[in-house]
Amino acid sequence: MEERKTRLLLVDDEPDLVQMVSVRLKAAGYEISTAYDGQEALEKVKESHPDLMILDLMLPKLDGYKVCRLLKLDERTRGIPILIFTARAQVEDVTLATECGADAYLTKPFEAKVLLGKLQELLAAVGKARA
Repeated sequence: MEERKTRLLLVDDEPDLVQMVSVRLKAAGYEISTAYDGQEALEKVKESHPDLMILDLMLPKLDGYKVCRLLKLDERTRGIPILIFTARAQVEDVTLATECGADAYLTKPFEAKVLLGKLQELLAAVGKARA
């Protein structure tokens, strides 16, 4: 029986970035689903039950802060690690994301190995790391 791949939900409103990051993550063995706005992100979480979410802050409909807060307040989704993935690099942005319940923060532009390392770190923390 084949082991289930770790499921990631990638949420960003830039299609080129979503495509590029998805290719990298699939190559690393992850199963990827995507959303392009905050509302769609919440719907996809209910549908796909991801093991981890990669979430941009600047999104249409609902921003990443609201998405993060809503997921962390819901007992059904609060255990999903959320990696904030954004161009916003101000101390206030990091502080607000942490207050909303984000588990990690990575700024764009990024290096693929840094992103993959952060994902492994977060997944290991919740016991869902790939062998």
